[in-house]
Amino acid sequence: MEFLDQWYQIVSRIFTRYTMVAGIAFVLFYLVLRYTGWFVKIQEKFPGSKDYRREVFYSLTSIIIFGLVVLFILAIPRAYTRFYPDIEDFGWGYYMLSFVLMTLLHDTYFYWTHRLMHHPRLFRWFHLVHHKSTNPSPWAAYAFHPLEAIVEAGIYIIIVFTIPVHKSALGVFFLFSIIYNVYGHLGYELYPKGFDRHWLGKWINTSVNHNLHHKYFTGSYGLYFTFWDRVMRTLHRRYNDSFESVTVRQREARRRDRSQALD
Repeated sequence: MEFLDQWYQIVSRIFTRYTMVAGIAFVLFYLVLRYTGWFVKIQEKFPGSKDYRREVFYSLTSIIIFGLVVLFILAIPRAYTRFYPDIEDFGWGYYMLSFVLMTLLHDTYFYWTHRLMHHPRLFRWFHLVHHKSTNPSPWAAYAFHPLEAIVEAGIYIIIVFTIPVHKSALGVFFLFSIIYNVYGHLGYELYPKGFDRHWLGKWINTSVNHNLHHKYFTGSYGLYFTFWDRVMRTLHRRYNDSFESVTVRQREARRRDRSQALD
C-alpha cells in the first residue's frame, strides 16, 4: 500500500506538471490566439480531434511509466546514487552548474537514442507512435510508445548515477525539460526572425526545427541544441529556409493585424 501511495504521488506530480504546461500552451495558442495575427502556425493546418486524443492517451501512459522509473530510483539507497541531501555539500555554484550539466547530458542522450530509434529495425516498435503526430500539438510532448517512454525515462537513471545532484535541482530541471519539450511541439515559433542564423541562436533548437522532423521523419534529432545535428551533419536541409518563411509570415500577419486595428 505504501508503494502504491508513493507511486500515486509521483505520477500526480508529473501529471500536474504536464497538464499545466501543455494545457496552458494549448489554450493560449490553439484557442485564444488562433484567430489573431500575432502568431502563425508553422504548418497552417491544425491537427484534428483524433490527433489530440491520441497524443493525450499516449502521454498518460508515458506518465505512468515515468512514475515507475522515478519510484525505482527513489527505492535505491542514496549511497548508491549521486544524490546529495544539502545544497551546502557542494555549494550554490555547483547547484547552478548542475543544471548546465544535466542539460548537456540530456541533449546528448536524447540525440543518440532518438537517432537510434529511427533505425528501420527499431522505428516501428519504439518511435512510430510519436511520429503519428506529423503536425504536432503541445499534447505530443509525452506522446510515446511505452517502449520509447522507457528509453526517454532513462535519462533520470543516468543523471542520478553519473553527476552529483540535489533532488530540488532535478525537479526544477525536469520542469524546464517539459516546458522546452512543449515548445518544440507547439506548432508555433516563438524565436524572432534571424534567430536561426545568429551566432548563438544557431546552436539553439527551435520549434520550426523539430516540426520539420515530425513532418519529414528525418534530420534534426536534437532536443535543446543543434550542436550534435551540426557536428553529425543531420540538421534538416530545409531548416533555415523554413524558419525564414515562418517568421516572415508571422511578421506580415502582425503588420496586417495592427493595420486592421487602426482602421
